[in-house]
Amino acid sequence: MTAALLVKLDEASLAWLAADRAMSAAIGDPVLLACAAVQLGQVLRASARAKSVMLSAAYRIAPADPNDGTPQELSLCGSLLVQAALTAARAGNDRDAVGLLNEATEMAVRVGDGHDHHHTAFGPVAVDLARVAAAIELGDGKRAVTQHEKVVEREGWRWLPLEHRAAHLVDVARAYLQLGDVITAARSLLLVDNIAPSEIRHRPAARRVVTEVAQRADAPTTITDFAIGLGLV
Repeated sequence: MTAALLVKLDEASLAWLAADRAMSAAIGDPVLLACAAVQLGQVLRASARAKSVMLSAAYRIAPADPNDGTPQELSLCGSLLVQAALTAARAGNDRDAVGLLNEATEMAVRVGDGHDHHHTAFGPVAVDLARVAAAIELGDGKRAVTQHEKVVEREGWRWLPLEHRAAHLVDVARAYLQLGDVITAARSLLLVDNIAPSEIRHRPAARRVVTEVAQRADAPTTITDFAIGLGLV
């Protein structure tokens, strides 16, 4: 096992330990538990336990009757269903991913766009962005790009927090790479740097995508120079 892999494993273990402690501290309070799970979703998603953890937290906060649920409850529950769906997609489970996203969509319709209950920014557009991310995880770049081009034309897209839009554009760069469109992938990443520089300069996942795009033989000089400036190539 290489040193780099050991470091990666150590980082993943430490991240999971931190997440586990945060969620354990919240046990007994479904709202705190759901909030902790949502905030730690990116960390948890890399673990084999992630899907069950997300669903457990989601169904603890879920109202018995969705019609009686508050926007806050539905936002937390729906966000956790989205995280569980993305975990399923990462594992190649298209059926579970679609089913969970459909369930989240029903809640999103009740919440509507333009809200940020419990800092989730949950709503119909957020779920549609998750459908794009799921398609990318499943290797379906064509479907991801088609859905992306539709959703960014909607009013709800402009209501999302900048960091949410930036994270989505990083994901979309991966979709364009899957289609072999390096130029548009580079444009997407440079746009992220314009609207939310910290997202692309400090988030490891974003830096990995920048590196991948910049190392392509047909990468435009703009992204290559950008990657060199970040010390990535």
